[in-house]
Amino acid sequence: MTTTLYKPHGLPVFPLHQDPGSDCLLARLLASDPWRAALPWPQGFEGGILHRLDLSTSGAVWVADHPDEVEALRALFAERRLVKRYLLLTAKGVPWDKNRCQFALAHDRRHKGRMVVQRGPDTPHRGEWIPADTAFERVRGRLFRATMRSGVMHQIRAHAAFLGIPLLGDSRYGGGATPRGAPAGLVFYLHHEGLTGPKGVATAPVPLPDWAS
Repeated sequence: MTTTLYKPHGLPVFPLHQDPGSDCLLARLLASDPWRAALPWPQGFEGGILHRLDLSTSGAVWVADHPDEVEALRALFAERRLVKRYLLLTAKGVPWDKNRCQFALAHDRRHKGRMVVQRGPDTPHRGEWIPADTAFERVRGRLFRATMRSGVMHQIRAHAAFLGIPLLGDSRYGGGATPRGAPAGLVFYLHHEGLTGPKGVATAPVPLPDWAS
C-alpha cells in the first residue's frame, strides 16, 4: 500500500540541515501517523517518503506504508518505469505548442547547484553526463505540462530553459525574479501533478495551485 501527500510550495520535504526541528512534510506525516516513527525505514526514506520535491515545488509526494515496500517502489524510479507529470508557468512565450528535450545533464563546472545541458561534446561540465528526456506541451498561454520518466536534478528547469521557456521566477535558469504578489514561499512556478506506473500504480490526485487551475 502507498499514500499520497500534498506538499505546498515553501515547505521542505525533510528538515533543513541547519534546523533539524524545522517544519517539513516528514514532521507533519509523523504527527498524523505516529506509528511510522517506530518502523525501520532505510536511511534517506524516513517515514516512507520515496522522493523529494524542490522547496518551491508543490504537489504529490509518494509515500510507502511499510519498509518492505521501499525497495520495489524505488526500483520503479531507477528503471524509469514511472511517468511523472508537472505543470509549469513560463517567463517567456514561444510559438510552438509541443517540444521535447533529450539532451543529457551534468553539474555546472563553475556554478554550484546548477545543471547544464549537453549542447555538444565540449560543453563545460563537472562529473558525468546523465541521460534525461522531457516532453513539453502547452496547456494554455504560458502554462505548460512537462512529462518525463527520468528524474535528474533540476531536469525540468534546465530543459525548459534550453527550449526557451524558463520557469517564471527561476532566476538560476533565466526566468527572472519572482513576481511581486507571489504566494509566500513560492520562488518559481512548478507543480507535481503525480505519477503513474505499471499495473495501475499511481499517486492519488492532489489540489492544483491557484496559478495552474
